[in-house]
Amino acid sequence: MIGRLRGILVHKQPPWLVVDVHGVGYELEAPMSTFYDLPEAGREVALFTHYAQKEDSVSLYGFLTEAERRLFRDVQKVSGIGAKIALAILSGATVNQFATLVQTGDVTALTRIPGIGKKTAERIVVELRDRAADLAVGTVPGVGAPVPADPLSEAIVALQQLGYKPAEAQKMAKAAASEGDPAETIIRKALQSALR
Repeated sequence: MIGRLRGILVHKQPPWLVVDVHGVGYELEAPMSTFYDLPEAGREVALFTHYAQKEDSVSLYGFLTEAERRLFRDVQKVSGIGAKIALAILSGATVNQFATLVQTGDVTALTRIPGIGKKTAERIVVELRDRAADLAVGTVPGVGAPVPADPLSEAIVALQQLGYKPAEAQKMAKAAASEGDPAETIIRKALQSALR
């Protein structure tokens, strides 16, 4: 089983990317949440992977974070949801946003994700509600206590909670961050530049 790959990002064209690991090109399918944060082609990348084998095909999926991979796996345990819808979920919402929608039982918001109808959304809420807290980034499964994240990640999450879209929050935080800045400083600088 392939659990993680590190190599040179050779090609990226949503939803496909190719990572060269010592001369072997691995083709992976990835959600947009991963594509937003990928480096330019030619740069090194490390991805968590999910290997799936069916009767007629073998697929490899790539994720920048363990939380994305865990959500991808957990959501497929819901009847009627396969890899395609799991990728759509990660492309339409962050892990934390999805966990919040499930915890609050927001069926209407879940149906806005492509491929999810009302009945599927209701099944997701019923089957994943107990595990939704474990899905959120920054928590350890079964514990619920925050795990210290790096300041940049904390700033990105905080900006999203302030209403910025994931890609926008990340761009703002990365532009504002300097070496050694705590999360609060990154957030303050990002918000100041947004007002200019």
